[in-house]
Amino acid sequence: MTRPLDIVILGLSLSSSWGNGHATTYRALLRGLKRLGHHALFLERDVPWYAQHRDLPRPDFCDLAFYRDLGGLMRDHGARIAGADAVIVGSYVPEGAALLNLVMAHAKGLRAFYDIDTPVTLAALERGETSYLARRQIPELDLYLSFSGGEVLDVLAGRFGARCPRALYCAVDEERYRPLDLPRRWDLGYLGTYSDDRQPVLERLLLEPARRLPDRRFVVAGPQYPASIAWPANVERIEHVGPEDHAAFYSSQGLTLNVTRADMVAAGWSPSVRLFEAAACGVPIVSDRWRGLDELLPEGEALLIADDPEAVVAALAEPRAVSLRRAARARDIVLDRHTGTARAGELLAALSAAVPTAARAAQQLPKAAAMMAPAASV
Repeated sequence: MTRPLDIVILGLSLSSSWGNGHATTYRALLRGLKRLGHHALFLERDVPWYAQHRDLPRPDFCDLAFYRDLGGLMRDHGARIAGADAVIVGSYVPEGAALLNLVMAHAKGLRAFYDIDTPVTLAALERGETSYLARRQIPELDLYLSFSGGEVLDVLAGRFGARCPRALYCAVDEERYRPLDLPRRWDLGYLGTYSDDRQPVLERLLLEPARRLPDRRFVVAGPQYPASIAWPANVERIEHVGPEDHAAFYSSQGLTLNVTRADMVAAGWSPSVRLFEAAACGVPIVSDRWRGLDELLPEGEALLIADDPEAVVAALAEPRAVSLRRAARARDIVLDRHTGTARAGELLAALSAAVPTAARAAQQLPKAAAMMAPAASV
């Protein structure tokens, strides 16, 4: 049995799911790593926004520590960073580019970047406008983990010089997202933080159907929606649904809507964590259209794709038995390929395949070789 690996992740947030999709992604991945017998430390910048909304301050599947600044980070955790088998810095981490410089200078193990916002990141890098990653750092990484697959990986290698780009999609925690036998409260629902680019799609695929179907019930859950939005009377608004209530939220819907950020649509192959969560909960899904979706959840077989309000209205009129068969197929696919445990196995395989940069290859190749197989499940 290969020894357990020691992995350090510096990400946006693990402790708070408020207003971000990073926390639930990291939770599923880290729980998966623990199930496979590995150790992880998650280091999170202590910022007021997340400190005031922590829903997981003491996880039981990894170590979690907070730091106030980069000096304190290296003082308190520099030795752990230096000695880890792999150090992974995530997107949107405050002062992320400066933090990555420190990791490059001190980490003796594999150095990776986990981009949970890949199309947004690459667009920002083209404009020179991101503070959490510098373009010059990409070729220095041993591994670039991307929330987007498909053609984006070729762009990362060809245009940005990534040496080892690998897709590492979001995942669902298979133990916490499951169908619940609850009364139906809403005919169609949506869960997501407000964003300017998603709002026109939400308007077209949920608010307009709500106006056309005043006898049906709709819900939009998530923070940061402007007060200026004119919600139809039959659309309920919920400011926040914590992860512990996600399964109940999805299970109370007849149909759930998936809406994707514009940069993710343009890139393709960029599933959101909400897509997999909804599927794991067994709720029928209607989604906006983007390249690569059909490869993950086949259209007509595992979900419906809607381009206009008429398609959503038709989906709401579909016989329940038909939509539930499709939902069951989506759940089977997600539980087979897109769980936290499955994703943790993919991460271990990516770490095994990564080769340290030339300057460190001589001393690091033995350690990389030791990663060639995951530890046995515990």
